[in-house]
Parts: sequence; C-alpha cells; structure tokens
Amino acid sequence: MAGNSFGTIFRLTTFGESHGAGVGGIVDGCPAGLKLDFEAIQRELDRRRPGQSALTTPRDESDRVEFLSGIFEGVTTGSPIAFLIANKDHRSKDYDDLKNVFRPSHADFTWQSKYGHRDHRGSGRASARETVSRVAAGAIAKQLLQTLAISVHAIVSSVAEASIAVPITSFDLSQPENELRCPHPETAEQMRSLIEEARSQGDTLGGIITCIVKGAPVGLGEPVFDKLHAELGKAMLSINAVKGFEIGSGFAAAGMRGSKHNDEFAVSEGKTITKTNHSGGIQGGISNGMDIEMRIAFKPVSSIATAQNTVDISGDATTISIQGRHDPCVLPRAVPIVEAMAALVIADHYLRQRTSEL
Repeated sequence: MAGNSFGTIFRLTTFGESHGAGVGGIVDGCPAGLKLDFEAIQRELDRRRPGQSALTTPRDESDRVEFLSGIFEGVTTGSPIAFLIANKDHRSKDYDDLKNVFRPSHADFTWQSKYGHRDHRGSGRASARETVSRVAAGAIAKQLLQTLAISVHAIVSSVAEASIAVPITSFDLSQPENELRCPHPETAEQMRSLIEEARSQGDTLGGIITCIVKGAPVGLGEPVFDKLHAELGKAMLSINAVKGFEIGSGFAAAGMRGSKHNDEFAVSEGKTITKTNHSGGIQGGISNGMDIEMRIAFKPVSSIATAQNTVDISGDATTISIQGRHDPCVLPRAVPIVEAMAALVIADHYLRQRTSEL
C-alpha cells in the first residue's frame, strides 16, 4: 500500500491500525541538535486524544508516546525518529455487525473494492486513529519552527450554522483553549448546544477550522507543482473527513474584481508587506512574508446511530444503525491535526528553501 509518507526533506511515514497493537511513525530529515520538549509533545497529543470531554468519543486512550530512536539526551541526532503509541481501549466486538455491511459515506465500500479485503474494526488505516501519528510528528515540526519564530495556530470557526463573524487575527491565540477550541465564548456555547442536540438525535455535525501561520519568511514554496498553497491543500485534504480547503479570500475571490482582490504593497518597519491579505500570505506559490491564512471544511462524521439504507458485501439491500463510540463532531479534536499538518509542510519547505541558493 503506497501513500503512507508525507514530505520531501522533513518526511513522515505512519503505520498502524485503529484496532491493532498501536500506531506510530518515523520522522526522517529532522536536523540534528533540536532540543525537544517532551511535555509539549504530549500536550499536543492530549489535545487530540479521545475521551477528553463530554463532547467527544468516550474511547479512553492515554496516547502516551514512546520514542524509540533518533533522540539522545533529549536532543535529535539527525537519524530517523521512530515513535510508538499503544492502542489500549479498542473494542473490536463493537464492529462485529459491520463485517459484511458497508457504512454509507464511509471508506468500507471503496477499500473493499480496491483491495478485495478490509479491516472492518474501526476502518483500519482509514480510521482517524492514524492521525495521532501526525500530531506527534507535527509537534516535533512545531518545535523546529519555534526556533525560527514561526508559529501555527488553528481554531474552530464554525460548527453547522454557528460561526464566528470576525477574523482569526482578532483573537489572542496564546490564551488557554476551551473544549470547543473556539475563542469566541458566545459562539462556543452555540456550538456546544448544536453538538449536544445532534448527539441526542443520533446524528453528527461538520464545520470549519481556520488556521494561521505567523512568522513564515518570504520564499517558501517550490513552483511549479509544489506551490506552498498546493502542498498545504494536499496536507489538509489528506485528513479524515476534510472536504474543502481555501486560502486567503478563497472561493470569495471568484466574485471579486482584480482591483479589489489585488494586494497592495507597502513598507512597514523597513520590510515590504502587503496592506491586505487576499492572497493568504502566498503569491505565485511562494510565501510573501504575511500571515498564511487558510480554512478547512470538515463533513459530518459518517458513523451515525440513526437507521440508514445500505447494501451488504453480496450487494443485497439492508439497513444499518451504527453503534459504538464515535464523535458527534470531530472539529475540536481536529484542531491539533490541522496545526500538525501545517507545521509539517512549513518545516519541510523551510528545509527545502535552505537548498535553493548558495
């Protein structure tokens, strides 16, 4: 099976399944000499882990990471960094009834059709459980970026019809998060009510995460096919349940005139900047030194408790009502995943830029 690695120089390969012994990854290309804060890495994993609040799946995983190589005395050695995160609270019996039935809008049918065989226990590699490895690797990438004064932050900006009406730049993202990971208290309470209502009805909700990268230097991105926004788009669209990606003014740009959309250059404190940021911090596929702003749309989780029509593995019509432990809305737990993928892209392109000129 291909497609398990991401990145060019700072490269992550993940392994493991939702109901196997564990999940993990190998980070190759991380420079030697980076002193790691292991507590900070664990905090990132805790932000993603299941069972962290009443609004998430009750699956109870501690998600404690064990590093196996590439680190000595707390400092990266330049060799591959291997890590493992054990699965301890998987209940495979919850999926017994799904062995020969395809869940609507899930990966069951496509994986069975592609490979002729699938792990029906929590979807195997198609499970969002795989993303814990991305968060661990992204936490390392974040610490590399911190040495360069580059930061990555994401927020839940909408859940269903509850949406923040002000830009992400309006908030102090250094403040502690609430469990919704929405920095606007009134909107967060609306989101909470909607999620609780959907869960009580056996349903799920989607929404949007907004992510911002601050401090990225001018020059990141590799035209033609490795444009920075193309790499970020691929990173985000590789996350489970993501169905849309836009950067800067995104789809709204299609309704603008060039005279309104074009970002005007100006000089501030001796640096060339743009007065507006419709481009989202990237022009011609290369970072321009402004904040990189993007929005990522997540569909509602496809595993719902209400009855649905489907077919079984023989092609016969049947109905299904999915039991087990599932998130009514993945947005709060997806915030650290979005941040991780953004950090992996920026770290990789920073190292690639170091090879671009003498």
